[in-house]
Amino acid sequence: MNTTKLSLAAKDKMALFDNLSTMLAAGISILEVIDSLLEDSKGNQKKLLTEIRQDITQGKQLHASFARFPTIFDQVTVNIIRASEEAGSLDVTLKDIKTHIQKEMEFLDKIKSAMVYPIVIFTVFVLVMVLILVFVMPKLSSVFGRMNVELPLPTKILMFSSRMILENTFALIAVVVAFIVGFIFLFKTKRSLIFGVLYSLPVISQLVKQIDITRFTRSMSLLLSAGLTVTSALDLCEKILWRKDMQRLVAHTKKSVLGGKRFSEGLRDGNGLIPMLVIKLVEAGEKTGGLDKAMQDVSEHMDYEVQRALSALTTLLEPVMLLFIGIVVGGMMLSIIAPIYSLIGSVGSR
Repeated sequence: MNTTKLSLAAKDKMALFDNLSTMLAAGISILEVIDSLLEDSKGNQKKLLTEIRQDITQGKQLHASFARFPTIFDQVTVNIIRASEEAGSLDVTLKDIKTHIQKEMEFLDKIKSAMVYPIVIFTVFVLVMVLILVFVMPKLSSVFGRMNVELPLPTKILMFSSRMILENTFALIAVVVAFIVGFIFLFKTKRSLIFGVLYSLPVISQLVKQIDITRFTRSMSLLLSAGLTVTSALDLCEKILWRKDMQRLVAHTKKSVLGGKRFSEGLRDGNGLIPMLVIKLVEAGEKTGGLDKAMQDVSEHMDYEVQRALSALTTLLEPVMLLFIGIVVGGMMLSIIAPIYSLIGSVGSR
């Protein structure tokens, strides 16, 4: 069985970790837990549990079995479970992972929800443009052609655009399809390049940085709570970040810690990349010996900051997009109405 292609929805992963944690805490053996879960499972979940059961009966540990499914369990999850198995706190750690997945899911859902409105508005705008150019303008063009009035430049542009679309429909469809296919290919092969350009945009850049800090600190808190060292946790967290400068800072921080410096000192070298409040909270955690708790506090604070930034962004986008669409559609309507008024004026003067 090709385990690298097996996938599982986030809600199913949450349910899996929750059930494993609850049953293990009740004193049920891992093999009995898997057998119990297999009775009600189906689809990919059933395939996953069957493979895990086979691994466990062969003497493998749970983390080793999970490592066979990189599309379902990332390295952070696998290493946390390995540390908890060594410490004998698997049931508690599984509960923490479930909570982590839930928070991550809710966090990403907020980001997706913030993008729904502008996407819907833009889609409606494009559809209105197409409807006007394909169905309205051809009929008006025949009327305007019989008019004895000079057409304004915007009207001529609309008529020309409509004629080009109708006369080259298949060519335009082919171009659009080629563009979509090319974009999908580029997205799959050069994803980092596309995201690099996207993340460098002024407003998005700051938002992505806040998202990275939130996910970084939440994952660090979970890893440190499971018993991993700071350097091991940093090594794993480097892979989940989106921005390249954040990845470089985490890699630098890991080297600094290996060189004998404190975790917070490495973050300070980011030249303002990490907010000073975050660094102060990390310093306080280091002094009190509660770095994992400090990272959790930071993630909660940054989560609030991201929500506020998303709310401000969507609030700003709404009037800007509506104004843009209003100007464009209004301009098109004026381009259509202006010749009609000219005709009425010329008739009236006679």
